[in-house]
Amino acid sequence: MTWLITGGAGYIGAHVARAMAGAGERVVVLDDVSTGDAGRLDEGVTLVRGSAADRGLLDRVLSGHGVTGVVHLAAKKQVGESVEDPLLYYRENVGGLTVLLEAVVAAGVRRFLFSSSAAVYGVPDVERITELTPCAPINPYGETKLAGEWLVRATGRAHGLTTACLRYFNVAGAAEPRLSDTGVHNVVPMFFDRLTRGRAPLIFGDDYPTPDGTCVRDYIHVADLADAHLAVAGSLASRGAGEDLTVNVGRGEGVSVRELAVLVGEVTGRPVEPETGPRRPGDAPRAVASAERMTRELGWTARLGVRDMVESAWEGWCLRHPDARTR
Repeated sequence: MTWLITGGAGYIGAHVARAMAGAGERVVVLDDVSTGDAGRLDEGVTLVRGSAADRGLLDRVLSGHGVTGVVHLAAKKQVGESVEDPLLYYRENVGGLTVLLEAVVAAGVRRFLFSSSAAVYGVPDVERITELTPCAPINPYGETKLAGEWLVRATGRAHGLTTACLRYFNVAGAAEPRLSDTGVHNVVPMFFDRLTRGRAPLIFGDDYPTPDGTCVRDYIHVADLADAHLAVAGSLASRGAGEDLTVNVGRGEGVSVRELAVLVGEVTGRPVEPETGPRRPGDAPRAVASAERMTRELGWTARLGVRDMVESAWEGWCLRHPDARTR
């Protein structure tokens, strides 16, 4: 198999590229490197610089490299930005996906994995979210991911593609320091950023109906997430044309934001009492996955815990911020 990974130089994409290449697959990454980092990619992984919405480039890459499957990760993903500029998010996430699928169909590629999100569920009031929990996204980002799922499935049915939609929960950690998250949009690097600037971790709201008043989330190690892609990709060979697999990727265990802040303090050696700010609009009190379908159908289960995530993320943070340990 030759897999094209769009957005493969990004934080999650580079982990998926590493896992697939390590399993003996031929990997081609298409990334404009606007938020990605070519230095994350291993030797032997081919990097093509450019947009996943460039039809001419897609046609050349798909045919020139003999691509037989696509993992589509390239997307805009900041919730707040999506509220401020929904046109950008629909253009990039839905319009770009449309162009990619048109190229995939024209090239005769038959396997397609789509990077979706737990944001498609919105704020369900359930103990654990299953794949049958109704989808009711509350922001444009989540809407574009749900629309993307619809488009992927419809294209698969119409054109004989075998497809999969992976609904990620909260991703953290790093398989090795150089692959770590370079942004400060996710909660763990946000905490690191504040601590290394001499400030306490900031929690948004502590009056939720949860045991300690802070939001409860399901965290998945990015290395486990990459292995989940391998498991799903391998399963597509045994599935029929037009068939889709939609799965949650999480651990099925809830951790509160305050518990996470305490753990970050332990790992970094900075046990600082968190600050509390106002709630953010749309934050669900609890969002924890049921990962039973992945285990039942694919035999996949997450191996790494939240401490593994924080410790590995801290190593990556310190690699990129060498004076962080001494501040």
